[in-house]
Amino acid sequence: MTVSQEVFANGDHQKPQKSGAFKTAKLAQRIIMIVLGASMMSVALEIFLVPNQLIDGGITGISIMLSHIFNIPLGILLTLLNLPFLVIGYKQIGKTFALSTLFAVILMSIGTQLLHPVMPITVEPLLAAVFGGVILGVGVGLVVRYGGSLDGTEIVAILVSKKLPFSVGEVVMFFNLFILSGAGFVFGWNNAMFSLIAYYIAFKMIDVTLEGLDQSKSVWIISDKFRDIGEALTERLGRGVTYLEGEGGFSGDNKKVIFVVITRLEEAKLKSIVEDWDSDAFVAIGNIHDVKGGRFKKKAIH
Repeated sequence: MTVSQEVFANGDHQKPQKSGAFKTAKLAQRIIMIVLGASMMSVALEIFLVPNQLIDGGITGISIMLSHIFNIPLGILLTLLNLPFLVIGYKQIGKTFALSTLFAVILMSIGTQLLHPVMPITVEPLLAAVFGGVILGVGVGLVVRYGGSLDGTEIVAILVSKKLPFSVGEVVMFFNLFILSGAGFVFGWNNAMFSLIAYYIAFKMIDVTLEGLDQSKSVWIISDKFRDIGEALTERLGRGVTYLEGEGGFSGDNKKVIFVVITRLEEAKLKSIVEDWDSDAFVAIGNIHDVKGGRFKKKAIH
């Protein structure tokens, strides 16, 4: 055993342990957000979509159609049809994910059962599609953001995407095209088209919930005036910058690369700052789904 192996074995380089209070607070936050997300989906289904014969994609959509055809309570079908996928998720993805998903699905099923006797807010299909889609998308997004899922097709999509040259989103979309087409035969083609509107809105709201309204962007800037641009970004945007070493692929010249993370609301101002100092600067901007640690917090601007 080498010295480094001995040190590691003795525990000197173990990752820092979080305190019990911290873990409890994180668990409480996860439970609250999953409860909120599952409750919102229940409201979207029973107050907006189901009374207007509109469906969502995935197992939820199949459950709505089967509930209508066989007169079986929606909550029972949501639980039963998702159970096989929960077993798959437990084996392939992990216990925490499976338990969070089971908790969310049970809450959603109970919620739909309790809300079933409640009168819908609107009987206008377009309004139901829009508002139902928004509420449903935020609810699903919250559950996914905190480690669970509300639909078994997402689990299948993750597994299929590992074996076929398709992304998870493409697999889910493929499944849902068939499910939404089925709504045309069960509820009529007008309702199927309204269901497609609801599904699209929910899809976009899931993205907004996962990424946040104030989406972050990563920016790489290559310029001979890197120091001036970096200082201007710090002074005028209040953002810390990092200078990276680069080398031109064709010229072989050494280059300084400015790296900075901003919000999308600051993108236009950043471009203006760079343009002021160097109109020929190379600027590349990309979306970031999450930012943690470092010095991302904005500094005061004078």
